[in-house]
Amino acid sequence: MLTSEQIQGLLPHRYPFALVDRVIEHEPGKRAVAIKNVTLNEPQFQGHFPGRPLMPGVLIVEAMAQVGGLIVTQMPDLPKGLFVFAGIDGVRFRRPVVPGDQLVITCELLSLKRRRFGKVKAEASVDGLLVCSGELMFSLVD
Repeated sequence: MLTSEQIQGLLPHRYPFALVDRVIEHEPGKRAVAIKNVTLNEPQFQGHFPGRPLMPGVLIVEAMAQVGGLIVTQMPDLPKGLFVFAGIDGVRFRRPVVPGDQLVITCELLSLKRRRFGKVKAEASVDGLLVCSGELMFSLVD
């Protein structure tokens, strides 16, 4: 398990773009399960959408990417540097995410090539129902 303080030590993201609140399962370099609590206080809900707040799909994908980043940053033999989001494959949105929901995000490392490029399988669910899934790629920036 990783606390929000430990997550901040591993990821460079800060408010309002820190989208992982807690890691509840963790196999460093292999797999992670994390929580993102969705609250009405978040700035995107002022305009997305007034009277019907919905979490933007791009932020759901970003939250999944941050969990994937936690896996990659925990790998012991990788060079130091910043891993950035490099691509998405097969991402599908299945149901809306609204304030009050708790996203449970599961990521599993699929591959790591030349110690610079990683791919994870990611899924996000709310109350046990899948809301988003796909594969996310990362690249090391020197």
